[in-house]
Amino acid sequence: MDLLKKYLGILWMLLGIVAGYYLIVSQAIPQFKSDNPEDLVPAIVYTFVLMPIISGGLLIFGWFAWKGEYDDEGL
Repeated sequence: MDLLKKYLGILWMLLGIVAGYYLIVSQAIPQFKSDNPEDLVPAIVYTFVLMPIISGGLLIFGWFAWKGEYDDEGL
């Protein structure tokens, strides 16, 4: 079970990278390039609020899972 947690940690870290890439490339950049001023607020929210929370959270959770912080031995 601990080995599965370590492999899932790698999966969470990869998911964090993909989520960050998706939020920046697919969501924020097109709205920054838009001529509509109403698109600026969602672009800023995607870039400076959602992306760090989602990507950072997944990366930290994955890192701790990969390093064995959630193993049964430590409880």
